[in-house]
Amino acid sequence: MLMDRYSRRIIGWNLGTDMTESLVLKVLRQVIRERDLVDGLIHHSDRGGQYAGHRYRAVLRRANIRQSMSRAADCYDNAFMESCFGTLKRELEMTEYENHNTANAEIAGYIRYYNIERKHSSLEYLKPAPFESLINNPK
Repeated sequence: MLMDRYSRRIIGWNLGTDMTESLVLKVLRQVIRERDLVDGLIHHSDRGGQYAGHRYRAVLRRANIRQSMSRAADCYDNAFMESCFGTLKRELEMTEYENHNTANAEIAGYIRYYNIERKHSSLEYLKPAPFESLINNPK
């Protein structure tokens, strides 16, 4: 899952049965294609091997995105994503799903809610998608 830290919008995600570089590369490439990214953007993640892979780092370099990683054993360095995951797990009341398709549909619905309807105190109680529209199209 990738989140725009400024708007708190979840901008890409993928559900898989493993935590491989291929799983996260799909999301990264999608976000690069779909978003209007500025040069020098910083991509922050934990120290998972999937984010340290050669292919993942190469895609970041080609897109002129700087990579930042949490310090070893310091969850606070990635606190925004940890908080987002905690919120998702708590509010979605995650459970064992019947199958991959059911899980995918439930999570997709929650992410739509999170981006479009859920107010965030850090955004002065605005919702991520409308907040992003405001900052991208000021009056």
